[in-house]
Amino acid sequence: MGLSPQITNLIIILGMMQVAKKIPFEDPNVLNLCRALYALSNVVILCIHLYIMNTINKKKDLTTLKYVEPAPMGSTEEGKLVTTTIHAYDLAQSKQLLRSQMMGVFMMGVMHLYFKYTNPLLIQSIIPLKGAFESNLAKIHIFGQPASGDLKRPFKQSAGLMAGLQGGAAQSDKKAVEAAERAGRGGAKEE
Repeated sequence: MGLSPQITNLIIILGMMQVAKKIPFEDPNVLNLCRALYALSNVVILCIHLYIMNTINKKKDLTTLKYVEPAPMGSTEEGKLVTTTIHAYDLAQSKQLLRSQMMGVFMMGVMHLYFKYTNPLLIQSIIPLKGAFESNLAKIHIFGQPASGDLKRPFKQSAGLMAGLQGGAAQSDKKAVEAAERAGRGGAKEE
């Protein structure tokens, strides 16, 4: 079965923190090498996302996908019915992953250039790359795994620290979709 991605991330972070203690970041050549490794890692991640988007556009799966989007936390309203296609859903998920990666690059830039932190360069060269290959879209569109079980759309949210605060997972079971259709919540088709 293997270790969960969160456990392997923790192992990598702890290991890289120990390795980072031994690296002489004061040497400009070593620092530039770490910067180059970080930049290369992000270029590879960008290429992965662009390849996934290209594959999604080539397949152009127009199968209808209906699910109930959870209401925002603290809201008294019920979830909204979303009717879309697998093509549009996968593209939206891919764009969200790409936006998340760009936010990480921005945060790393602030930490490194403004606050002069160098150790995270090493860790952030590995963890996001690992995450890009472990994403649901990569499993489906790069590795060719069938979209069933954990890869069934809409994707389940990962059980992270903030998952409980985000209102739960989207519901795609027939009962929840029919209840949302009867209640008239949403239903606008996204193209």
